[in-house]
Amino acid sequence: MEQEKRYLKLNDIECYKTAFHLSNKVWNTVMNWDRLVQNIVGEQFIRATDSISANIAEGFGRYGKKDKIKFYRIAYASMLESLDWNEKAKARNLISKVEYNYLFDELQKLPKAINSLIKFTNEKLKNQNRKSIVE
Repeated sequence: MEQEKRYLKLNDIECYKTAFHLSNKVWNTVMNWDRLVQNIVGEQFIRATDSISANIAEGFGRYGKKDKIKFYRIAYASMLESLDWNEKAKARNLISKVEYNYLFDELQKLPKAINSLIKFTNEKLKNQNRKSIVE
């Protein structure tokens, strides 16, 4: 009996799910801030956290291994930026200690998870080189 092939889906990727939920938590937090703080800190914090899951999704949708990994590395950099905005929000008393700890803990899950995704991609995908149409 032939076993049915199961293809990986975006929602199977743990770092994507973590980043997606994290970005919505940051959104909901920032929406409670006053307009000036939203414009100066909040917008950057939202963009950074949104960028994590967005780049994982974009990398997932790419064809070539190098392309995929490039976007996963951008997601990693956005995670580091998000850590910085979380620290600024704490230092400027924009978030409670509970909110800070939650966001920090979720962000701390991502480095290992993103690196595992990069390693998986490196090991499981062949180097797909596309020939130029115009040769």
